[in-house]
Amino acid sequence: MLIAAIVPDEQVPVLTKVGLMFTMFALGTGGAFFFAWLFKRTLLRGEQPMMILELPTYHIPSLRSVGLHMLERASLFLRKAGTVILAISIVLWALTSFPRKADSTPAEQIAHSYAGQLGHVLEPAIEPLGFNWQIPVGLTTPLAARDVFVSSMAVIFNVDENEEHATVPLRQAPLAARWPDGRALFTPLVCFTLMVFYVFALQCVSTIVVVRRETGSWKWPLVQIGYMTATAWLACFVVRHVGLALGFN
Repeated sequence: MLIAAIVPDEQVPVLTKVGLMFTMFALGTGGAFFFAWLFKRTLLRGEQPMMILELPTYHIPSLRSVGLHMLERASLFLRKAGTVILAISIVLWALTSFPRKADSTPAEQIAHSYAGQLGHVLEPAIEPLGFNWQIPVGLTTPLAARDVFVSSMAVIFNVDENEEHATVPLRQAPLAARWPDGRALFTPLVCFTLMVFYVFALQCVSTIVVVRRETGSWKWPLVQIGYMTATAWLACFVVRHVGLALGFN
């Protein structure tokens, strides 16, 4: 979705976009193996206990038993995690909606909101990655669901949802964004850097809530948020400056 929404067609051919998608999968897989190897030798270091398990006789499950198990697990998730996800989603909505500014466009309201103010505070930290204040605001709302990033960008860049053939302005508005000095915001390098951030950052409230429920404390969720955010920032910093050194803008 990110590739289709923010990567300019005229600068990045279709085959290269396919390569971008493959690269993102490779980075995610490589990162998972690396941190599994690292944690096994650091945080989770210790003698591995023997596991003795008596395997039952396997049978093809009946549709009834599968359905009951799915219903039980789905119900458990909705009760334990769904309530927290709903609460955090409401908080995210409030951050992007308040304080209200009279007679303002959606983009002006976002800039005036608490989320917009937070974006301005975070701008010095993310500017070395090639991002302005609007991008961290767009990265706040996907905590509830990653696929809302594009729609968040549509609101931030004031895309008219009632306009006919809305997919055209949806793609054109972010690509038309500029820095105060007139430079384009979403260059191919910035688009690639943003996708790298998405590969490594933990932007899933449901994952955080489930880890909290399974471990019984906030220690490991906070560890996850900390190291994954730091990894995402460092990876983006390296990608951006290597790209600049190679002549990309």
